[in-house]
Amino acid sequence: MTTIREATYDLLRRHGLTTIFGNPGSNELPFLAGMPEDFRYILGLHEGVVAGMADGYAQATRRPALVNLHAASGSGNAMGALTNAWYAHTPLVITAGQQVRSTIGQEVMLSNVDAVSLPRPLVKWSAEPASARDVVRTMGQAIHTTVLEPAGPVYVSIPYDDWAHETGPEEEHLGERTVETAGGLSDGQLADLVAALDAAARPVLVLGPDVDSAQGNDDAVRLAERLGAPVWVAPSASRCPFPTTHAAFRGVLPASVAGIAGLLAGHDLILVVGGPVFRYHQYEPGEYLPDGAALLQITCDPGEAARAPMGRAVVASIGPALRRLADAVVPRGVTVQPRPAAPVVPHQTDADGRMAPEAVFDVVNELAPEDAIYVNEATATVTAFWDRIQMRYPGSYYFPASGGLGFGMPAAVGVQLAEPGRRVIAFIGDGSANYGITALWTAAQHAIPVVFIILNNGTYGALRGFAAKLNALDAPGLDVPGIDFVSLAAGYGVDAGLAESVGELRDQVAKALASDRPTLVEVRISTVSPF
Repeated sequence: MTTIREATYDLLRRHGLTTIFGNPGSNELPFLAGMPEDFRYILGLHEGVVAGMADGYAQATRRPALVNLHAASGSGNAMGALTNAWYAHTPLVITAGQQVRSTIGQEVMLSNVDAVSLPRPLVKWSAEPASARDVVRTMGQAIHTTVLEPAGPVYVSIPYDDWAHETGPEEEHLGERTVETAGGLSDGQLADLVAALDAAARPVLVLGPDVDSAQGNDDAVRLAERLGAPVWVAPSASRCPFPTTHAAFRGVLPASVAGIAGLLAGHDLILVVGGPVFRYHQYEPGEYLPDGAALLQITCDPGEAARAPMGRAVVASIGPALRRLADAVVPRGVTVQPRPAAPVVPHQTDADGRMAPEAVFDVVNELAPEDAIYVNEATATVTAFWDRIQMRYPGSYYFPASGGLGFGMPAAVGVQLAEPGRRVIAFIGDGSANYGITALWTAAQHAIPVVFIILNNGTYGALRGFAAKLNALDAPGLDVPGIDFVSLAAGYGVDAGLAESVGELRDQVAKALASDRPTLVEVRISTVSPF
């Protein structure tokens, strides 16, 4: 007979889930022992890093990734990273080892008490099978649930003595089962949307991360060109849904009510596709919409549609909806003029010898391949990044979707694993780096050739920006001086160097891009405000 463990591996194999991201404990060992040769295990040294690597990998492959965590403690360590996965609509199948089934109620060591409740509300669904014979079916439900729109993490707690039980006839059909969605626009909905767009005098597009997830970038370009409309990226951008080199590209909207309304003033129709309305952050109240403007939203997430404070929402699959809209709107024959080029940096370094962030981005933009992928967790310099880094292709940008730090370094490793034919360049702030620094070890062990660029200003730059806005510059804990990232990287087995001039930065980045191993380049930069 087949064991539950063997049947589960077969189910995972049938769904392509043969890469496991994990950090094992005792409860997980019975499942992992004798792992089949066609599976690979990517070890992270902290569960937050494990979840971050899987998040990047799943986003880049556009397929679910498997995460293996240790009971309640390991799950707790990963939950900060799950905030990013939740808002990024990342399909993660998370398994956690549970104590022997008969001892859970005693709350013996390493019991996951009330395991189903633990990860909520950061998962779409969580379960602990009612019996060993229900483990494989539960895993199948988890795999199908994670990818149904909107995609998102799911969680299954499994007692470790379940793995040795034998299966029965109930599991026979699970491997062949498929689940599909048909969430396209109806003909009536399409006609209404097209009529509204064709009637608008000055439409504008606002594109969210789900456009990139759905590989709708090219259709977004066609729609913008046929409408003659400028394109903004939705605030708090976690992906890049539109080529930044296109004349219609205008930048990323600020994450404030007044800021968005001000930039969209003069447009009579705002079409938001693949994102919420809107992911505000800094509190700058005002009118939700500029005078005379109507808003239409197309989202794959019913929750996003329901909680928005304004506009009309249509819930539909993003890729097909964009394609049909681009095909159906009447071409206007209008060409949008490009926005002004980013200004030349007058001084590449300041009086203390610290490099301007803009100078760093200019060097990398000059040297990087056209299809480079950027993972960004230098939050204070986001505006300068979008102004100066050119991104032409889908899947070129990843940023923590909830703003939770610790995403950048692990996600860069996961994305590079998923995209071996493209180079991943990670811009990481010195404050952010410490949340996921152990990802360097995984990169070194697997020879994953990420280029990590540490933008070191000795402070939490974004936090300082908020402190200035909130009149809180005397708050403690804003600075993080005295960290030597070159030594830390060397300790984890990663080649590293400190670039103290633009020339040295150019040399080190070129060398890193030519290497087939991970490299870290530390750059001391001047502090800028994100606002």
